[in-house]
Amino acid sequence: MTEKTLTDEKLITAAREGDQNAFQELVRRHESRVAATVIGMLGRCAEAEDVGQETFIRFYRGLKKFRGESGVGTYLTRIAINLSLNELKRRRRRSVLFFSRPIEEAYDIPDPKADSELNEDREMVQRAIQKLESKFRSVVVLRLIDGYSTRETADILNVPVGTVLSRLARAQDKLKELLSPYIGDER
Repeated sequence: MTEKTLTDEKLITAAREGDQNAFQELVRRHESRVAATVIGMLGRCAEAEDVGQETFIRFYRGLKKFRGESGVGTYLTRIAINLSLNELKRRRRRSVLFFSRPIEEAYDIPDPKADSELNEDREMVQRAIQKLESKFRSVVVLRLIDGYSTRETADILNVPVGTVLSRLARAQDKLKELLSPYIGDER
C-alpha cells in the first residue's frame, strides 16, 4: 500500500513509529493549505516561509500528543494561525522600535508574477487584508480564503461562533472601505 492510499490517521501512526516517508506525505498533503493560511496572514515575505516551516516542525514535535480530535488540516491550520499571530506581534514591536512607517508598508514586497490584471486584483485584495487587525484578518483568511466553516473557524481560533460572525462582518465592511477607491462604491 502506498502513502497516497493511506489515511492521515494511518500516516500519523506510521510517523509516530519513526516512518519519515509517512511524515513527508503528511507535509505534502497539507503544505498548500498551511502556505495559503500563512501568506493570507503575513503576506508574501521571508517570515511567511519561516512560519510555514515552523508549523510543520511544531507538528512533528507534537505528533505523540496529537489526539486526532480534529483533522490534521485543521490542527495544522491552528498551529499556522497561532504562529502567524505571534509573528504579527513581533512585527508590531519591531515597527515601534525601528520603523518610522507602519511595518505592513515595510514588508509590502511585490509579487514578481503580478503582471496580469487578475494578479493585480489579487495583490490589491491581499494588501487590503494585510491592513486588517490580526483578529479580523485571521477570520477572513480562515473563512474566505481557506474555506473553513464558521464552526471550524471558531474552533481553530478558540472563540464563540458569534464572535467569528461579528468579526467577519466587521472585516468585510473594512475591506469594502479599503477597496472602494479601486472598485467604486457599490453599496
